[in-house]
Amino acid sequence: MLLAMSILMFGEELVLGGGSVIFTGVMIQPEQKYFDALFKGTVDYKSMNDKYYPLVRKVLNLNSMPDDIYQSKPFGHSRIWDEQSKKAGYTPYPIDSIFNWDVIRDEINCKVRKSATIGESNLGNSNGAKFDLTQNYLKYAQETNLAKVYPGHEVQSISHDGKQYVIDVKKINPEGKVLKSYTLTCDSLFLAAGSIGTSELLVKAKHLKKLAKLNSYVGEGWGTNGDAIVVRSFSISEGLTQATPSASKIDDETMSSVPATLENWYAPGVPVNIGIAGSLGMAFDTKNRAKFVYDAKKDKVNLLWPKTGNDECEKALRKLNNKITLKSLSVPGVPLVVNDVTTSFTAHPLGGAVIGKATDNYGRVKGYKGLYVIDSALIPGSTGLVNPSLTIAALAERNIEEIINKDFYL
Repeated sequence: MLLAMSILMFGEELVLGGGSVIFTGVMIQPEQKYFDALFKGTVDYKSMNDKYYPLVRKVLNLNSMPDDIYQSKPFGHSRIWDEQSKKAGYTPYPIDSIFNWDVIRDEINCKVRKSATIGESNLGNSNGAKFDLTQNYLKYAQETNLAKVYPGHEVQSISHDGKQYVIDVKKINPEGKVLKSYTLTCDSLFLAAGSIGTSELLVKAKHLKKLAKLNSYVGEGWGTNGDAIVVRSFSISEGLTQATPSASKIDDETMSSVPATLENWYAPGVPVNIGIAGSLGMAFDTKNRAKFVYDAKKDKVNLLWPKTGNDECEKALRKLNNKITLKSLSVPGVPLVVNDVTTSFTAHPLGGAVIGKATDNYGRVKGYKGLYVIDSALIPGSTGLVNPSLTIAALAERNIEEIINKDFYL
């Protein structure tokens, strides 16, 4: 059995643990109305709420920011963000996080090298401040002696020879140099290369007829989770730096054509606190989805995103941010430098092998026995006004339980 895992490319570096190493640590359960509107009965919310969301919370030790940390200088931007939101009539509420607050305290008290408290989270937190996959699921898997992790490997293609799955692999060093190329075979293959990686592998295999029985839904249903970077300036706060962990969020379901939310973020890439109030914005968009297609001339998988696909989300988030700036006497964006709302990125790529369409209701890829999708490619483009990490993990727990019980008879 092989697990094709995500090896996240960040600059010139390879990161074992993928997005868990460089994300902002937020783990939130979606409301049922949004969940059901997205999954449309393929996944039962009650079982997720009663069993799988709590299971992940326990494994990852999730909890919200303690008050002593919230009141410290590196989180002055979090407090001013909350104050501005309250002036506009919103009630910020705390959100769960994967951070180890004892390490954050040590950073504040200069007992360890500062990392999360100076906004380095998107570069990873090597001091252990973030409880990433290398400290939990990957670590626990290796401790069973039933699994082994091979970092620095990149899967080039997957196929089936009529008997087994065939995986072409390159071993590369941190500078990107190919050290070795070889082929692996297995009876069962689990794809966990992230929404982009898993979708690319499947779409390419389908087009080249290496997995010709994949259905027409493969490569479809990809979305951005309605993400945007939202910025306000002239938001002066205490503290020389802006810490990464997110303290709170606000929701607005009625002001625009789509519900929208803002999470207290920080100013990525800005080494000192210059009075920018950053937010991660998310809007609930169920209509705009992209499709992965294979370009034979370039041997490359491309993503076809609708030209106006971000417009509705952008308008909703701008309206929400403008309401706050008006009431708090701050300024949208950073004039002449940074836009107020930027939708040309996503922190949360989702879909491409959507559950119940490209796969059955537990991630078994339709058309092939022993081929599974176990990652964010299963998610139908959005997780409903929340960061998707908790739902991705809970869905993986749900699906692997079913797969082990029904397919492997352990």
